Amino acid sequence: MPPQNFDVVLLGHFAKDKDIIDGKERDVLGGAVYYGAFPLKMMGIKVAVVTKLARKDFPQLSIFKRAGISIFAREGPQTTGIRNVYFPEDPDKRQSYPLGFAGLFSQKDFPNIEAKIIHIGALIKGEMSLDLIRSLSKKADLSLDVQGFVRVKEGARLVLKDWDEKRAALPYLKYLKADIIEVRLLTETSDLPTAAQLLARMGPSEVLITHKEGVFLLAKGKFYQAPFRPKCLKGRTGRGDTCISTYIAKRLTLPPDKALYFAAALTTLKLEKEGPFRGNIEDVDALSKEFELDLAANSISDIV
Repeated sequence: MPPQNFDVVLLGHFAKDKDIIDGKERDVLGGAVYYGAFPLKMMGIKVAVVTKLARKDFPQLSIFKRAGISIFAREGPQTTGIRNVYFPEDPDKRQSYPLGFAGLFSQKDFPNIEAKIIHIGALIKGEMSLDLIRSLSKKADLSLDVQGFVRVKEGARLVLKDWDEKRAALPYLKYLKADIIEVRLLTETSDLPTAAQLLARMGPSEVLITHKEGVFLLAKGKFYQAPFRPKCLKGRTGRGDTCISTYIAKRLTLPPDKALYFAAALTTLKLEKEGPFRGNIEDVDALSKEFELDLAANSISDIV
């Protein structure tokens, strides 16, 4: 039987998290696969999720099936969970604590499917191996969020540490995503153009960096930027997952700048509501065109 074909496959743990915002704790679902799959489905992208969790939590995956999203689940010893404490004065800052871990993905955990892009959306270090990254790079263009490679369990907390295998892993990637805090850790600079260039020299051809004001991109020798302009921040969790998954999906049909404006627009609207984006794509298109008209002329500069 021939393998199923998809535009984008999202690979990573499905999570049962606890978010603490303004001192109030809430149980929430999470993970890059959760925040990425729903907007891609609404965009008309043929998307699949490959994930791992405890058998007792498999019924939770019905949310994907009801939305018509293909799901390939593997059994893990636990379901990954993270307790996130957010700081309202700085949307880029949070403190995280591990609640559970579904374990390492092996090559046999990846199903017999084909994709144009595979996005590696790990949550905690130890979820993906360098061997798996190498193997997947032979199947499709690879996208990766560094979050799950620099977030390390240390006692009762999750702390950020430099990725010791970054120089070995980054050459296998086409797309790389990090936030401003992770970028400082990886490159020892907060200057976004410099940081993006340093990361690109290690391998990925397109580097996307999110921060509280918006998103910065290095692609095809040029810098681009686009804002986040939400009316409120009810949906802060999943910002980066939404942005990178939307960007790589749009890159299947659009040049980098237009894909970036669309991703920033969709992420802006997602930030206004809890959970994954389930809004109107026509609203995203309209806001994306606003960003393009406002910013295209002065958001691009050639790398010297």
